[in-house]
Amino acid sequence: MGKSWCRWCLGPGLGVSIIDKTGRRLAANTPGEVVVRGPNVMRGYRDNPEANAAAFIDGWFRTGDIGAIDSDGYLALTGRIKDLINRGGEKISPAEVEAVLLEHPAVAEAAVFGVPDPKYGEDVSAAVVFRGAATAQELQAYCGTRLADFKVPKLIHLVSALPRNAMGKVQRRDLTASFS
Repeated sequence: MGKSWCRWCLGPGLGVSIIDKTGRRLAANTPGEVVVRGPNVMRGYRDNPEANAAAFIDGWFRTGDIGAIDSDGYLALTGRIKDLINRGGEKISPAEVEAVLLEHPAVAEAAVFGVPDPKYGEDVSAAVVFRGAATAQELQAYCGTRLADFKVPKLIHLVSALPRNAMGKVQRRDLTASFS
């Protein structure tokens, strides 16, 4: 992997790049895993070669974030690799499905998460907080006109509030545990 510079980089020797699952650098505006390197990035885990092999590729630290760098060099983060739903080999970004759900006028909040499925490994579920009248079936139909079929939530759960941590981040693990 070669040098990659972004406007948000803070100085010489600092870099950010986007790679695919094989470690190949990706072109501008192509989403993939965000990797970083520089003097302020940790060098590795002490006495843990397995963790180092998983955390680094060609001297770059794998952040676990998904993002893209635009043609002007700005980084946009779009999610976390661990949040991706693997439905029969198809990787589904919860953020993409959430964005569609949030476009519906009856939805105030939405969180999309994976649940175990005997056929596909995981399937798509969603928890929504309504601000207006709607049914789960209406939301599924709405999603079906905007998403590929395999991305449409199989189940949509009406909740009064989404589980959040102290920082306000939605806790997908809690939703998976509650609705599996």
